[in-house]
Amino acid sequence: LSKQKVKRYEAVKWVLVFAIGVCTGLVGLFVDFFVRLFTQLKFQVVQSSVEECTEKGCLALSLLELLGFNLTFVFLASLLVLIQPVAAGSGIPEIKCYLNGVKVPGVVRLRTVVCKATGVLFSVAGGLFVGKEGPMIHSGAVVGAGLPQFQSISLRKIQFNFPYFRSDRDKRDFVSAGAAAGVAAAFGAPIGGTLFSLEEGSSFWNQGLTWKVLFCSMAATFTLNFFRSGIQFGSWGSFQLPGLLNFGEFKCSESDKKCHLWTAVDLGFFILMGIVGGLLGATFNCLNKRLAKYRMRNVHPKPKLVRVLESLLVSLTTTVVVFVASMVLGECRQMSSSRHSGNDTLSLQDISEDINSSIKTFFCPNETYNDMATLFFNPQESAILQLFHQDGTFSPVTLSLFFLLYFLLSCWTYGISVPSGLFVPSLLCGAAFGRLVANLLKSYIGLDHIYSGTFALIGAAAFLGGVVRMTISLTVILIESTNEITYGLPIMITLMVAKWTGDFFNKGIYDIHVNLRGVPLLEWETGVEMDKLRASDIMEPNLTYVYPHTRIQSLVSILRTTVHHAFPVVTENRGNEREFMKGNQLISNNIKFKKSSILTRAGEQRKRSQSMKSYPSSELRNMCDEHIATEEPPEKEDLLQQMLERRYTPYPNLYPDQSPSEEWTMEERFRPLTFHGLILRSQLVTLLDRGVCYSESQSSASQPRLSHAEMSEDYPRYPDIHDLDLTLLNPRMIVDVTPYMNPSPFTVSPNTHVSQVFNLFRTMGLRHLPVVNAVGEVVGIITRHNLTHEFLQARLRQHYQTI
Repeated sequence: LSKQKVKRYEAVKWVLVFAIGVCTGLVGLFVDFFVRLFTQLKFQVVQSSVEECTEKGCLALSLLELLGFNLTFVFLASLLVLIQPVAAGSGIPEIKCYLNGVKVPGVVRLRTVVCKATGVLFSVAGGLFVGKEGPMIHSGAVVGAGLPQFQSISLRKIQFNFPYFRSDRDKRDFVSAGAAAGVAAAFGAPIGGTLFSLEEGSSFWNQGLTWKVLFCSMAATFTLNFFRSGIQFGSWGSFQLPGLLNFGEFKCSESDKKCHLWTAVDLGFFILMGIVGGLLGATFNCLNKRLAKYRMRNVHPKPKLVRVLESLLVSLTTTVVVFVASMVLGECRQMSSSRHSGNDTLSLQDISEDINSSIKTFFCPNETYNDMATLFFNPQESAILQLFHQDGTFSPVTLSLFFLLYFLLSCWTYGISVPSGLFVPSLLCGAAFGRLVANLLKSYIGLDHIYSGTFALIGAAAFLGGVVRMTISLTVILIESTNEITYGLPIMITLMVAKWTGDFFNKGIYDIHVNLRGVPLLEWETGVEMDKLRASDIMEPNLTYVYPHTRIQSLVSILRTTVHHAFPVVTENRGNEREFMKGNQLISNNIKFKKSSILTRAGEQRKRSQSMKSYPSSELRNMCDEHIATEEPPEKEDLLQQMLERRYTPYPNLYPDQSPSEEWTMEERFRPLTFHGLILRSQLVTLLDRGVCYSESQSSASQPRLSHAEMSEDYPRYPDIHDLDLTLLNPRMIVDVTPYMNPSPFTVSPNTHVSQVFNLFRTMGLRHLPVVNAVGEVVGIITRHNLTHEFLQARLRQHYQTI
């Protein structure tokens, strides 16, 4: 590429990253606006009905009204998931897989993001215990995948000629940026978003990406902030509402001199809360895994309507529990006298007013409020703010019941067929647990200096950390959401302890769901014991390969009978090549290609030895000198051939225009094959589709040439070999694949340690790794499947058995 092109490429990348950020912010705005609208409408109608019915004794009608709203919304959310099943759940496991290098069908399609964003709006408004933060991450990732392509299956008619970013690696970079923008928009945490993408998402990361991802996250955060501030306060350009979930300001009231946000003594309690949070998280994950397995066995095989009915059942149960708990189990608590007065900023006043306006006084006399209804009869964000900032108390019984009900219902809800996030329910559950701990310490141990809001925040962090097992990114997200850097140490310690405790029992919730789907996800590193294995122990030795010059009938046969994504390009090592060369144009082309590549290698060796003023110990140098000195190619080539390759008896009846077949004997299957490069399935299909070939009467130079742009024109959906109309092609024609193959892919020696193979595979973002021995023969190939934890464990067991 010329310097100009490189600069243009980079500039286009920056513009697109900004556009992804802005679009993700707008998706967040759309979800937030309608969730608010529907939730307010629902609660206004039901609350006025409850207040009327308290006097008249018609509470059953209020319950029916609430059920009507919730079931309708959840039904709509379920229908959207039927249209696009990938839109169910939070989407984080799918995006994790995608960024790890595994393609999950339909996960980054336009239809998915439409169903996801609209569906999550209905499932949150429908009163289910789900959050909109996980789906925001998925939505951002889809925007990142689709926007730079300027095309979509759903909008086939719209075609732009946009020649940039036609590769998986570029697409994955944009998906990382989109996922980070989703986190940033959800929590108002651009740095947390960048770290989330790095920690949870990508299996390989390049330095240049960090800055672009951070820029994308900032664009998303401030787009959302700009529009929300304008719409809610009418003060455009003031940036007062970062993120969909904002924790407000933590500060002690000025009247209370004993109060501190946290002290060194509290750290001991935080560590204990981290341990309990880890245990609760592990319990949550264990229950949810069992539920998911039950669903896979009993719900998913049945007609799709059963999934909708399950969602409606969960909605019905949740609504009845919320209504009954609010009416029957609440206690009347005294309103706090100290209102947050003297706040100078508009947004903080708004938050404190929001806290006080979201207090529910069902069945309670003046100056008291119903603590259970205040938590259940509000949007989840308001309930979290209540637990963080409400000066009034919540009774320990109420908090315990609320925690138990929320824990069980949110565990049941995560995994049903609606778009659903897990962050907000986990935070709310944990905040209730933290507030309960603060209450008990204040009431029964008499610790007066405790600030309840801090304990609620630490409880939320402990429970969320115990469920999702993230450390770096979650710490930063929570610090950015509180705008309080002094909380850095307690949050970090709590999350680490919660993760270690939880990891003792099981994996994080997203990893569990990835495993249940059977996706070959690569961990960050292999275990120490895996270094007992070598590349030769884990490679796939039964190769399907193509020759540099291959007949169309062979290529079609190979492509139709295998599902491999890449094929080694090889030539066979034969003892009697001269006889082969005489008769067959195809075979002589292959042998000539091999000879020229061997001569090139010999020439390189000679140059190297001359420049080093030393001579290789082999006869290679002499052979090469002789070959260059005299002009008798046939004889010398044959001698050179013998020097360079192992001698063995030739294999009869195996011509390079035959595709490798199942009936081959072991000897035939493992004959030495000189490795020349890798060619992708998509490239072979494109060559056949465009009719790139030559006939036996012509030379390979007459074959038409395709440019890189033409080769990648169909990206990302190359035609399938079974759909191609090949009637116009003569099956005896020959395809020269050498101009299109990758002649220098990463390769490893059969003796390489598995940890080295793994690191190379992960850090370079590879999909295929040929294993090549000392004389340039390919002996096997390693793919993702050969590096998964389960496969390596199985091979290690075999290794111990053979010792």
